[in-house]
Amino acid sequence: MSAWVEVVGLGAPATVQDGGRLGVMHHGVPPGGAWVPELLIAANRAVGNAPGAAAFEAFGRLELRARGRDVRVSVDGAAPSFLADGATLTVPAPTRYAVRYVAVDGALAVPEVLGGRGTLWVARLGGWEGRPLRNGDRLPLGPPATPSASPSEADLLRLAEALDPAAPLRVLLGPDASRFGDAAVALLLGSTFTVSPSSDRVGQRLDGPPVPHGDEGAGTSRPMVRGAIQVTLSGTPIVLGPDHPTTGGYPLIAAVIRSDWGRLGARRPGAPVRFQAVSMEEARQAWKNHPACLLGTTSGPVPSILGA
Repeated sequence: MSAWVEVVGLGAPATVQDGGRLGVMHHGVPPGGAWVPELLIAANRAVGNAPGAAAFEAFGRLELRARGRDVRVSVDGAAPSFLADGATLTVPAPTRYAVRYVAVDGALAVPEVLGGRGTLWVARLGGWEGRPLRNGDRLPLGPPATPSASPSEADLLRLAEALDPAAPLRVLLGPDASRFGDAAVALLLGSTFTVSPSSDRVGQRLDGPPVPHGDEGAGTSRPMVRGAIQVTLSGTPIVLGPDHPTTGGYPLIAAVIRSDWGRLGARRPGAPVRFQAVSMEEARQAWKNHPACLLGTTSGPVPSILGA
């Protein structure tokens, strides 16, 4: 390694994440990718990386030391900090959102596995040795990136609006309408749920009133996608995350639209969640105007987290 970043302090789990893996679900491998794609894209843009380049996804305090060269570092898209060779940077634990993204110019040059560099913890592959990071880990860096313009204040304002913790999550209803009655849909759209502490990258479990349905666990297993809202036998909604199983049999009452993946992922345990039904055309228009889409198309190839 000619240049690397050393992990010298951790306050909570942190992993390497990127834009995800395309085209491997038929092998039983979920797409993965950033929990909050918008923040990854913004951080990478700020240091001149491709939007889906590998960076740190941290749920708590993160301390890093530059080795081999000076580097530029952005946290969640903020203007880059200069970190001299041998110097240490302490990134405080996230306060506004559940997680934050730390991008280094040149990106984390961890090995590519099945078309992606992100950690798929459930399969113990990708990232750094397929696991959460530890103190003393030394992650190689790619060649220095060409400096670019950081996201503007207007960009960051649109980003904050997209991740608004008080805004409803927009959903497309179905596809298992036959397993749910009108009362179940009305309950989903008319209730306030909260993010359960038992949530993880596989799925975010929602606490609240049970959603009734007639399924008894005999549903046929079918492909799953990120954002799909499964309802368990007990009536608990689970919104599938980036590391979701590739198939499942629980009935699906709705799916969170692409534009709102990060809006949910950014919410801490205990945060309120409300749902709002939209049409397919409204979902497409929301994505067309989404800040992650606009930011991500300004430099480098389009990663899977930008694919609707």
